[in-house]
Amino acid sequence: MTTTFKPCILIPVYNHEKPLPGIVERLAGYQLPCLLVDDGSDAACAEVIRGLAQQYAWVQSIRLEVNQGKGAAVKAGILAAQTQGYSHALQIDADGQHDLNDVNKFLNAAKQASAAVVIGRALFDASIPKLRYYARYLTHIWVHINTLSFAIPDSMCGYRVYPLESCAKLIQSQAMENRMGFDTEILVRLYWQGVTVISIPTQVRYPLDGLSHFRALEDNLLLSQTHARLFFGMLLRWPKLLLRHFQ
Repeated sequence: MTTTFKPCILIPVYNHEKPLPGIVERLAGYQLPCLLVDDGSDAACAEVIRGLAQQYAWVQSIRLEVNQGKGAAVKAGILAAQTQGYSHALQIDADGQHDLNDVNKFLNAAKQASAAVVIGRALFDASIPKLRYYARYLTHIWVHINTLSFAIPDSMCGYRVYPLESCAKLIQSQAMENRMGFDTEILVRLYWQGVTVISIPTQVRYPLDGLSHFRALEDNLLLSQTHARLFFGMLLRWPKLLLRHFQ
């Protein structure tokens, strides 16, 4: 495992040209390299991303020509960051949901436990759509079942710090979901491999003019398929997973 703590910021982007410049501007004070992974955005957003990369020397643009989904964008970003020598990637969503005042909380936790994955536990205000709020609990239940633990209290919050070495190896060896289910799947699989999970409460809001790419029917169906796949994977691992509680 890499011992030198050398983090970067990773932002998957798909047609978030309105909130993205403000997010990047606020991140400037942290003096960290930032990878903007353009997941096949339309021309207007692609132009904004190119402009940000030109405006800020610490911002880099990575372009996927065809939209593949958030998971595919994050995977591309993780592999690129690891190849460039970074040890950790702080993932932030591009829609303005995340509280950037908590950046140092996430980075400090990752620095103190460099092999762990640090995840956000979302604290919502009244802006969250009710259907999304209650649907999250079904995923929470499945994650508890598929890990036989409560180690991952929120697998859907995209605010997190990935340890790149272990994540890159997992991505290169295991086919995983390319869309919204990736956030959950990679955490379950990292837990299966013995990676410690550290959870940090963080405020998450849904901007009134925010752009969500969550497709209620399609993405919930894909999430169900992901949970089913992970369930059968858990059945193969349950003795080892239970043993962790006694170690």
